[in-house]
Amino acid sequence: MFKQYKLKNYKFILVLSVLILNTLGTLLIRSASPGDFKKQMIGMAVGIGIMVVVSLIDYSFILKFSWLIYLFAIVLLVLVMVAGQNTGGAQRWFEIGGFRFQPSELVKILLILFFSYYFMKHEEHITSVKLIVSSLVLVAVPLVLILEQPNLSTAIVITLVFAAMLFIAGISYKLVAGVLAVCVPLGIVGITLIIQDKIPFIRSYQLGRIMAWLYPDDYPDLAYQQQNSIMAIGSGLLWGKGLNNTDATSVKNGNFILEPANDFIFAVAGEELGFVGSAAIIILLLFITIECIFIARKAKDMAGKLICCGMGALIGFQSFVNIGVASGLLPNTGVTLPFVSYGLTSLWSLYIGIGLVLNVGLLPKKY
Repeated sequence: MFKQYKLKNYKFILVLSVLILNTLGTLLIRSASPGDFKKQMIGMAVGIGIMVVVSLIDYSFILKFSWLIYLFAIVLLVLVMVAGQNTGGAQRWFEIGGFRFQPSELVKILLILFFSYYFMKHEEHITSVKLIVSSLVLVAVPLVLILEQPNLSTAIVITLVFAAMLFIAGISYKLVAGVLAVCVPLGIVGITLIIQDKIPFIRSYQLGRIMAWLYPDDYPDLAYQQQNSIMAIGSGLLWGKGLNNTDATSVKNGNFILEPANDFIFAVAGEELGFVGSAAIIILLLFITIECIFIARKAKDMAGKLICCGMGALIGFQSFVNIGVASGLLPNTGVTLPFVSYGLTSLWSLYIGIGLVLNVGLLPKKY
């Protein structure tokens, strides 16, 4: 379980990048939602401790329990559907003594662990139809449960991470090209049908968000959130208005941004830190993603490689979706900005993931 590790293999540059980003996020939360600042500070301290402990546990030992990890993920998602708290029509959380626990955030990490093991075990048959179908069935079960919450944004992120891991595991380039050749035109047709309200499984609020994104002037009541976010980001100009500013013209101070500490934290960053601060956040997120991939290159086995690439994909895709929503590039959907947004379940889950990546770095392959 625990081994004698060499200190030189500990990726302190990754730890430092995460801590800088998380500290910056905590300062933004203090400005956006002062009442959540103390909780996030405590969450950061606990998260660091979790990361250090996980980084010292041999990931190969953890992977021995992969099927139990998968079943645990499914049980969590079923329980939240049965006994979870319903807020705003969504049943995604457990309320435990004033603490809200969102299972889908932890499930992201659990699925990365499981599929790292599963793809390594079947590495020689990764391109077989049987393996691909079985893996699709295995990922479909949690995705369906997450969609039922409903939580489309998390389902999309998990799907993207799964696809990235399947590609890294060695799936044929020809198959990838074939899937893209089919999916691109299907996506165009799908968007057309969504606009025409001819897809029955798209919920009304999801359709409304897509229409508001495409035609904001025609749906002002639905588009105002994103439009205010775009306005806030632009108003920061180069250097921003400053953290905790009292500017009367501030979009944040006027309470024109809903969920400023969560889904739209990047709007607060744009307004208060300007282009320079926003760019710094993006660069840090990009660096963490790339560092995970670099560590993957030296992993001792396929499982370690997939854990690192899975975490890199999770941070990269989730960051793209969050920033894309805040800047109007994507339709409005709720997903946090890694290590920046408020949310203890998300924060601790990400620290667990980074701890796993650090452990992979501590056990490099021998040349």
